[in-house]
Amino acid sequence: MEEDIRLMKGNEAIAHAAIRYGCDGHFGYPITPQSEILETLEAEMPWDTTGMVVLQAESEVAAINMVYGGAASGKACMTSSSSPGVSLKQEGISYLAATELPALIVNVMRGGPGLGTIHPSQADYFQATKGGGHGDYHSIVLAPSSVQEMADFVALGFDLAFKYRTPSIILADGIVGQMMEKVKLPPFRQRRTNEEIDRQCPWAATGRKKGRKNNFLSSLELDSHVMEANNERFQATYRKIEENEVRYQEYHTDDCDYLIVAFGSIARLCLKAIEDARKEGIKIGLIRPITLWPFPYKAIGDLIKKVKGVLVVELNAGQMIEDVKLAALDAGATNVPIRHFGRLGGIVPNPSEILEAFRRDFLS
Repeated sequence: MEEDIRLMKGNEAIAHAAIRYGCDGHFGYPITPQSEILETLEAEMPWDTTGMVVLQAESEVAAINMVYGGAASGKACMTSSSSPGVSLKQEGISYLAATELPALIVNVMRGGPGLGTIHPSQADYFQATKGGGHGDYHSIVLAPSSVQEMADFVALGFDLAFKYRTPSIILADGIVGQMMEKVKLPPFRQRRTNEEIDRQCPWAATGRKKGRKNNFLSSLELDSHVMEANNERFQATYRKIEENEVRYQEYHTDDCDYLIVAFGSIARLCLKAIEDARKEGIKIGLIRPITLWPFPYKAIGDLIKKVKGVLVVELNAGQMIEDVKLAALDAGATNVPIRHFGRLGGIVPNPSEILEAFRRDFLS
């Protein structure tokens, strides 16, 4: 089968990948810098080709609750937004986690807090990886660093969400959403029939008789003992995810004296800084977490034990660095200095700034 390779933005790649996955519904609301996801879906009109529902809701709160309703019936549903909009969706995401419903949430991050700026940021790390909404829950969090990964992570996010019955989040910074690159689009999948949904999702409330006691799903439980049992079941699922779904990439870590930890588009800028450093004889390696939750604590901890220092580079004031320090603690590498370099307000550092920050922290 001939490959379908195109030049497109990361946001556009998300939309095309959703259609090709066989997504049943996208419920969204426009906000920069992710508006092209909804705009592309509307332009492609998949309701005429695959039957996918595309709806611009009246608000972000309405959009996530439409996803909640669709997911409860076993459908593959998603929403997309940017930072302030995702804040409004947090209650609905918590409801999805509590009712063990699969869904895909895309956050193309912009600077904050508040309405902030339309320029790129990575400051929603805490919101995505630490739950965001109320209660003891996690969402699987995937951090793409390329347009190709924006496309690939749609299927991965949905597949993991259905495997573990939990929300998945694609946490992309505004750079990845807006930049254009060559992307190989995935092949089309057939949307599941009602019979397939009944077989694959026996928990779904579809209104069809299939042995269920009722067709009602709720996150409310007034019996404390039942609620505790529910939470213990959630935690058991999260432990399975932590055991089986950690993803990361390493670059030049086989001989490095120092380590950089970065995710998303910033990891690409760090690679250029590392290339320049190695020309000067400074051996720096990079590890890029792909799953921000579950976080690659062991892989990072094992590397920290071998190096003289670690620089965590993010488009925020210092969020992922807390998990890097935990990785060092777990590995017994508390004597290794860990420093942070970040820019705020939508300002993106160039590789020379990153290298200068490294020199300042470790070579001066």
